[in-house]
Amino acid sequence: MASIAQPAFSGQPSIAKEVTEVPRAQASVYESVRASALSVVIPALNEEAGIGAILERVLATRAALLAVGVGPLEVIVVDDGSQDATPDIVERYVNAYPDTVRLIRHSRNRGYGAALKTGFRYAQGDLLAFLDADGTYPPEAFPELCRVALERGADLVVGSRMSGGESEMPHVRRLGNGFFALLLSLVGNARIRDTASGMRVFRREALPILYPLPDGLDFTPAMSTRALHENLAMVEVPIPYRERVGRSKLSVIRDGVRFLRSILWTALTYNPVRIFGMAGFGLALLGVLVAAVSLALRQDGTWPFPRFFAALVLIVAGVNLFSIGTLFNDLVSLFHKRHIRQGLFGRPLFKHPLERDFWWLGTLSGLAGLIIYLLAVRYHWTAPTAPAPWFAPAVSALLVLTGLQLVCSWFLARILSELSQRELSAANDLNGE
Repeated sequence: MASIAQPAFSGQPSIAKEVTEVPRAQASVYESVRASALSVVIPALNEEAGIGAILERVLATRAALLAVGVGPLEVIVVDDGSQDATPDIVERYVNAYPDTVRLIRHSRNRGYGAALKTGFRYAQGDLLAFLDADGTYPPEAFPELCRVALERGADLVVGSRMSGGESEMPHVRRLGNGFFALLLSLVGNARIRDTASGMRVFRREALPILYPLPDGLDFTPAMSTRALHENLAMVEVPIPYRERVGRSKLSVIRDGVRFLRSILWTALTYNPVRIFGMAGFGLALLGVLVAAVSLALRQDGTWPFPRFFAALVLIVAGVNLFSIGTLFNDLVSLFHKRHIRQGLFGRPLFKHPLERDFWWLGTLSGLAGLIIYLLAVRYHWTAPTAPAPWFAPAVSALLVLTGLQLVCSWFLARILSELSQRELSAANDLNGE
C-alpha cells in the first residue's frame, strides 16, 4: 500500500465562533458546488468539550484546500442523539457560517457508522471526508489527503496513525490496530497499516461501491476491507494522532471483537478461500507437527497410533476446509458476476489456483486409501493381535472420503467457474472477440 511523506501541520484551534441545521431542501447554495468541492462529515455524540475547537480547525483549512484545488468547503455535523450542549454549540457555527456549516440531528443514538452515512446522504461535494469530533485527528491534514486523491487518482485516502507519524495512541489500542492491520493484509493480500482510522477522504462515486457498511464503530475496518476487495485505489498518508478530548466511547474488548467480525465477515463475502485456505493450512500444519513430535518422542519402539490418527484427522480437516473455500469463492463470484481466474475479482490465494488440481489430488488420495486397505488385508494389520487393528482401516476410509470430496469439488468448481463467466463468454461470442 502506497504512502507518502508525512505533511507538516500547523495551526491550533482558536476561540470558537458561534454555528444550524440546514435541511437539504433549503441548501440551494450547494446546488452549484464545483466538482472539486469537499464535504467533511463530523459525527458527534456528547462532544461539547471538543466540537467547537474541531470546527474551528476544519474551517481554518479553507485557504490550504484552495491551494490544492479544492473548494468550496462544506462541513456537516451529524449529532447522534447527544444529551449535552453539542448541538447548541454547532448551531452557533451554522448561524455564523450559513454557507459552510450544517447540522443534522438524530432523534436518538444510532451509531457512529449510521451518523456518517446520514452525513454522506446530505453531502453535496464531489470529495467526501470525515473525522472524529474529539480532536484526535488533525483537520490540517485534509489538504494533503485531498491533494493525494486528486493528483494520484486515489479513490480512498486514509489518514494513517500507524505509518510513522507522531502518535499518542494508548499501547493497548496500538497493539490491537497492529493486529487488525496484519489480519486485513493477510485476507486482502495487500500491505495495510491502519484499518480503523477515523480520518479519510474519498470520491463520491466510490460510495455506492463501498456500501453497505455497518452502523457501529466497525464502519472503518469494514470500509477498508471492502475497498481492498473492490480493487479501489487506496492510499495511506501518515498523520499525527492525539489523545482525545473527553471520555473515549471505544470499548477495547467489545469493539475489538466487532472489528474482527467485520473484517472477516466482509472478506468472506468476497474471497472466502483466503480465510478458509489459511485456516485449512493451519490445521494441516498442526497435524504434521503432531505427527512429527509423536514420532520423535516415541519410546520403547512402540508406535503412537492414536496421535498419528489425530494428526491425520487434522490434515484431512485442513484439506476439506480449503476445498470448501474454493467452492465458496466460485459461488461468491457468481453473485458478484465476476470471474476470479481472470483477475477480475478478489485476490487468489495462489497464482495457480490449486482447485484445478483437485481431480488428480483426489484420485491420488483415493488410491492411497485403497492401497492401504489392501495392504492391511494382505499383511493382517487388522487382526486382533495387531498393535492397532483399527488404524489402517480408519486411515484408508479417511483418505478415500477425502479423495472423493476433492474430485467432486473439482467437478463443481469447473461448473461454477463456467457459469461465472458465461455472460462474458456470450458477449465475446456476439462481438466476435
